[in-house]
Amino acid sequence: MRDPLSALSDAFTAFLFGKVETTRLPVRTSTGQAQAVYLPTAAPGLGDSGVIIGREVYSGKGYIYDPFQLYGQQLPAPHWLVLGESGNGKSALEKTYVLRQLRFRDRQVVVLDAQGEDGVGEWNLIAQELGITPIRLDPTTALNGGIRLNPLDPAITTTGQLALLRTIIEVAMGHGLDERSGFALKVAHAFVNDTITDRQPVLMDIVEQLRHPKPESAEAMNVDIDDVRAWGLDVALVLDRLVDGDLRGMFDGPTTVGIDLDAPLIVFDLSHIDRNSIAMPILMAIVGVWLEHTWIRPDRKKRIFLVEEAWHIINSPFVAQLFQRLLKFGRRLGLSFVAVVHHLSDVVDGAAAREAAAILKMASTRTIYAQKADEARATGKVIGLPRWAVEIIPTLTPGIAVWDVNGNVQVVKHLITEAERPLVFTDRAMTEGSDNDLLPEDVRAAELEAEQRAARIENQQRINDASESTVA
Repeated sequence: MRDPLSALSDAFTAFLFGKVETTRLPVRTSTGQAQAVYLPTAAPGLGDSGVIIGREVYSGKGYIYDPFQLYGQQLPAPHWLVLGESGNGKSALEKTYVLRQLRFRDRQVVVLDAQGEDGVGEWNLIAQELGITPIRLDPTTALNGGIRLNPLDPAITTTGQLALLRTIIEVAMGHGLDERSGFALKVAHAFVNDTITDRQPVLMDIVEQLRHPKPESAEAMNVDIDDVRAWGLDVALVLDRLVDGDLRGMFDGPTTVGIDLDAPLIVFDLSHIDRNSIAMPILMAIVGVWLEHTWIRPDRKKRIFLVEEAWHIINSPFVAQLFQRLLKFGRRLGLSFVAVVHHLSDVVDGAAAREAAAILKMASTRTIYAQKADEARATGKVIGLPRWAVEIIPTLTPGIAVWDVNGNVQVVKHLITEAERPLVFTDRAMTEGSDNDLLPEDVRAAELEAEQRAARIENQQRINDASESTVA
């Protein structure tokens, strides 16, 4: 029996403040149903050290990402793949990410800018703001004082030069070099390097040697001189395109003096090159090897190599193999490779499927903007996204993406500052996504609705998964 004083005290308290306790009968339920009574929780972030990307959609907390800070702890590799259809904010993300990384003193960035308008690349405004002149590779101006990159630059090792020459030829021919053609190229390259010492050797020297091999070249292998000439004829014809064909002027002379490889940002403007021609993968190969041997150095700098239209790399077996080696080599020297691709099917179903799979495996960070439902399902299957993320991708609005950082999957809204906006949103970017605070009210409302719809999809998927687990 209760103490009368306690009963009187409870009655007085209830009179003043209302009933303070409610006795409820127990309820028997499953864990899947019971989880609905708990408040939703957000997944943990990636830490508080690095570059601010934006905010996590469901919790609203800041989203910070930096591959150099995460490497070795949460990331097995610092490389990053960005996917999504045009007009959803990939360009804005890349540019703000680079601008924010450059605020750290030990950062350096190279961009292969394959897009542009009004005669300049898409990164031209940012380069101007930083006081940097883009390296514009343009066959129409190369003969009139344009930029040249020499594949035989002494800054590139002899082994690197020969590997680059083979890659150029294989990309142009569409197949690997046979033993005889490879031998003819090797002999010509060795002869040119041994005999030309008063200047930089150039591609024309290799072409001339292939056309007119020296007798000692044949004697070394005990073959006829005419055989050596025949073996090198196809190789000479391919290299002649860089010397006297549609790509002449860009690679057939000494490297242009004054290219500043110590600048915080180096932009290769490839916007004047036809993206669908064989010239683009050849350019990618030459620039990739040239950077490997002249730019990446053991000086403790953290470097970012960002490639627009990266399917030109991943879709060519020979160029993909070259960049695969660059990724492995660069990881030891603090290199983060960022590849921007519209559709994963562009590469996984292409001629370099095996090489593409190897490069994708190295990319521990994947950012996926809006895609059509069938493309989202294919992407999710290849890179192993959870089901709820795959279902959200088609509903994403510009500026919102699914981020998968080594299995840590979150939906992130990219934020852009007022200072960055004029540099990020050029005329071409009228169809690109922008920040909620910079859009009209109706667009912000549509984005909010999309965020809420995505949250409902994820929450329902988690409830279904938990219910299935309980039944099992």
